[in-house]
Amino acid sequence: MVQLTLLCIGKLKERFYLDACREYEKRLSGHCKISVIELPEERLPDNPSPAQIDAALSREAENIQSKLPKGALLAALCVEGFLLSSDELAARLEQYMLTGTSHLVFVIGGSHGLHPHIKQQAALCLSLSPMTFPHHLARVMVLEQLYRAFQINKGTRYHK
Repeated sequence: MVQLTLLCIGKLKERFYLDACREYEKRLSGHCKISVIELPEERLPDNPSPAQIDAALSREAENIQSKLPKGALLAALCVEGFLLSSDELAARLEQYMLTGTSHLVFVIGGSHGLHPHIKQQAALCLSLSPMTFPHHLARVMVLEQLYRAFQINKGTRYHK
């Protein structure tokens, strides 16, 4: 059974996000081993300078790096990533699993995104949309799309 890890910068606080995430984690548990790891977001002043943002992203990247399992395929969620349809994401996941990938890690950055080093290391840079969403909502969206991908690959009616 494939293992999925969702590494997220920032902690969910809003109950509606927590409930949605738990629901999709429960649904995914029938298809894979799922784990969600929350990492702290670096605190910044109200109007941070580019250097302060870069330093914070660098510290977050070190934290992310320390949690990456050896041999896992890394997918980074970022605005400049590829836009994939649900069907295309399902096909990518199936391709990864058919070629022996047993552990997939999806990384969601904080409000300032991800450090370039993490994006460069990723086998897949993925964008959810050209629109901007709160990174907490992105977590729900990623979990739902992963569940949808498993359903597509299984041929169920969920995707209809």
